Amino acid sequence: MTAVIDLAKFKAKAKLNDRYAKQLKRLQAADIPTTSIEVAVNGAVSNLAKASTSALVIYGEPQSGKTEMMICLTAKLLDQGHKIIVHLMNDSVDLLTQNLRRFKTSGLAPGPRNSSELLQTSNGQKPAELVVFCKKNARDLEKLIDRLNGTGKIVVIDDEADYATPNSKINKGTKTTINDLVGQLIGSDGFYVGVTATPARLDLNNTFKNDTEKWVSFPPHAKYTGQDVFFPLDKKVSYRLTYLQQGGNSQEARDALVRFLVTVAYLNKVVNDEEKNYTMLVHTSGKKLDHEADRTTIEEAVHALTEADSTDFDTLVTNVYATAQQLYPAADPDELTGYVVENASRTSLVVLNSERDRIAAGDSATEPSSPFTIIIGGNIVSRGVTFPNLLSMFFTRNVQHKLQQDTYIQRARMFGARGAYLEHFELTIPTQLYADWHRCFVFHRLALATVRSELGSPVWIGDSRVSVASDPSIDKATVALDKGEMSFGMFDYAVELDQIVLGDPSSIVTLDALRAKLGNDALPQFLIDYIKAVMAGGGGTLAIHTASTIANYGSTANHAAISRDKGFMGKSQLEPKKFPTAVHHVKIFYNANGRAKLFYKYKGSLQFIQNLA
Repeated sequence: MTAVIDLAKFKAKAKLNDRYAKQLKRLQAADIPTTSIEVAVNGAVSNLAKASTSALVIYGEPQSGKTEMMICLTAKLLDQGHKIIVHLMNDSVDLLTQNLRRFKTSGLAPGPRNSSELLQTSNGQKPAELVVFCKKNARDLEKLIDRLNGTGKIVVIDDEADYATPNSKINKGTKTTINDLVGQLIGSDGFYVGVTATPARLDLNNTFKNDTEKWVSFPPHAKYTGQDVFFPLDKKVSYRLTYLQQGGNSQEARDALVRFLVTVAYLNKVVNDEEKNYTMLVHTSGKKLDHEADRTTIEEAVHALTEADSTDFDTLVTNVYATAQQLYPAADPDELTGYVVENASRTSLVVLNSERDRIAAGDSATEPSSPFTIIIGGNIVSRGVTFPNLLSMFFTRNVQHKLQQDTYIQRARMFGARGAYLEHFELTIPTQLYADWHRCFVFHRLALATVRSELGSPVWIGDSRVSVASDPSIDKATVALDKGEMSFGMFDYAVELDQIVLGDPSSIVTLDALRAKLGNDALPQFLIDYIKAVMAGGGGTLAIHTASTIANYGSTANHAAISRDKGFMGKSQLEPKKFPTAVHHVKIFYNANGRAKLFYKYKGSLQFIQNLA
């Protein structure tokens, strides 16, 4: 007798649901915290529903787990009925392969596809749901737009959204090819979610009319080591920071290699229960010829360690032994040197600067395949690509003029979950480059404090060495290039605040007292720490002024938002006779309704940039 099949039951199973809950459960089972992910996903879904435009931005820290967040966001959007979700990646096979593999192994349904896979299916085949990955190049985007024509509303999730997508021809009244094609992909009824660690360009470019008040913060997880660790305000680092006086020559590269080899030996012989593979990243240039020179330097050194009869062997082994004694005086230098010599022939050397190199290296080019894995590369290693077990970074990639803030923030490939071996991590870098890079992150952190206030447009900061974003990408029609001041969250004004100020108007202690009264949103701790650090280095004095009403500014001010295109703090407000040496100025302004904001102005070379749209 043939059993009766309950088709309704199987039809119900075919209608997938609870995918978001399953992804959270997967992560929690792997002991991966999901609180930050849930904050970002719920915020994004909520803001998409109520945003006045179809575009929003999720911003987080470099290498802070955005891929897992995007997997969970995709699952949530599918659960809510969105049928077609397109993930855009930089035009890098490494990044596409890495992210697609992680999406597939997550168990997400429907199974994610590469756009090239989709194009191989019949045009008449229209899946009920689709998750597809596409590189941001004109050819792939044009084919995908044609293939998805007529499939319905599309949600575009743009990883590293500030790269390639913004319209760098905004001031010429036309569009770049990629910006135009991404706009066509979104269509008139689709949605755009930009994901990035450096959102300034998206704001200043007005990319797809995204609204900063609807931006969503993706806070880093508890095990994350980022700018606070690698670029602390007091510059007291908890890892191995090795300064170079020049740009880094071949001998300095060999010395950095030896320190990496010795550190791996120590970890695998003394610390780890079982042998682990580690990576050294060499990033000196964007030119392929320079990469070949780096390869030659590393290869010759490694080869010498495998040729016991060569004179170079004696020199290098002596260097390894001396380095072991210096770095780990309590360990046995014979044991560490022996490990290096015995395993030198296992060294894996990968050059990543083109698709051809990536194909030759395999799908897991960035995964360390031996205890001594050395990766050399240029622009391809600067964005998005993750380097597990990155233990050493030889970084000399400098610029002749200004550092572009977003580019150098993205180059911080050492960020991530490095805590297990942080004290052994080494960054080798020219002194001036570290100082500029440090300043990039200080400015970035201050700017993000204004984003989190959720009250109007954020203020981005640059100076003579650091630019906020590529100049052609800044919409000159709506952006004020030097407002000169920044403000934070709104609060209720009280006369007693002036009494606090008058107690000692030049003291950091007074700022601490104001913060205790107003809270962190109105006066971020980071601003106080920043002023304190600059003053400690001889960077001028502090002036905290008594509060003023904005009633006299008339129609030139937005009284409800307590903002003014030209700023509030002119010469008279700075009180130069009372505070002749002050460069840090803090002042409260309030409106007729008793609402107030605290403003900060730096009297120096800083440039404050704000989108007034």
